[in-house]
Amino acid sequence: MADDAITLQHILEPQFFKIAEGFPGAEGPVFDKCGNFYMVAPEVKNNGNFAGQVVKIDLDTCKSTVICEPNIDGFGGIPAGCQCDKNNTIWIADMRLGILTMNQSGQFNQVNMIWIADMRLGILTMDQSGQSNQVNMIWLADMRICILPMNQSGQFNQEAFGSVYCVTNQNEVIKVDTGYLFSNGIAVQHSSDGKPQMLIVAETRTRSLWVYDILGPGVVGKRTLWGKLPECPSVDGVTTGPDGMDFDEAGNLIVAHIRSGYLEVFGPSGGRPHTRIKCPFLKPSNVHFLPGGSTVYVTEHEFNGLWKFQWLRKGQPQYCEL
Repeated sequence: MADDAITLQHILEPQFFKIAEGFPGAEGPVFDKCGNFYMVAPEVKNNGNFAGQVVKIDLDTCKSTVICEPNIDGFGGIPAGCQCDKNNTIWIADMRLGILTMNQSGQFNQVNMIWIADMRLGILTMDQSGQSNQVNMIWLADMRICILPMNQSGQFNQEAFGSVYCVTNQNEVIKVDTGYLFSNGIAVQHSSDGKPQMLIVAETRTRSLWVYDILGPGVVGKRTLWGKLPECPSVDGVTTGPDGMDFDEAGNLIVAHIRSGYLEVFGPSGGRPHTRIKCPFLKPSNVHFLPGGSTVYVTEHEFNGLWKFQWLRKGQPQYCEL
């Protein structure tokens, strides 16, 4: 994979439909078990202070309602990744307040605040280990990155502080790995019998997708390179790279390639993307399948909007669907 500037055989341009826009930092698309749709607006501010929101959207009328504005002791939240569990509770990775849960009325609870300097919890995903003899796990990416002063060539020095965590069903937080330049999107690949098999983590600054074998609750194997996104011109001078991602039922991984205007599609074995999906916006941030369907919902940062398109296959069942 030395040649990053690759030529792909398939470029798809499906018809996208805009559902809504105007959600600063649009991220975290998720369905609950009742079919309600939520997303987050992490960049909302009130008088210059963080006041991120969780938004509920009626996908038939395209009307949105702010359902939750997490705030603890006067500190507003920056909600990012979301997932739904089997109890119909929405779990939220908040970049300021830690790990939150929210019910359908918008009431939230702080599950765990990991007091590590400048902790950033990114995309949150649950694996599908729902049997009674297994431990359900939530995997999180810590998006921390330290920008140091410029070097002699005028480039910013960067230190890799990004980390990956696992939260067990006992709410034990286990640090799995560290040393990422902006760990971001995260996904769990399952075996044919539904057991969690591999953990895939996006490293945005290097355009890399890394993989670990899942050995147990909070226990993984060696980090290896699973896939690499093609090098693309940036729309704003900031490095392009992988953001949110989701599997289809055939094991293809659809990855939001932030600032490139494309979604990248990798086969089950990774490597290089076999297909690119051209978007009518430049900054796709996350993707999420309609439960039991082939409709893909995409959040993006150009219009801070929510869009949808039809993929070739249904999505991999989410944890709450099993």
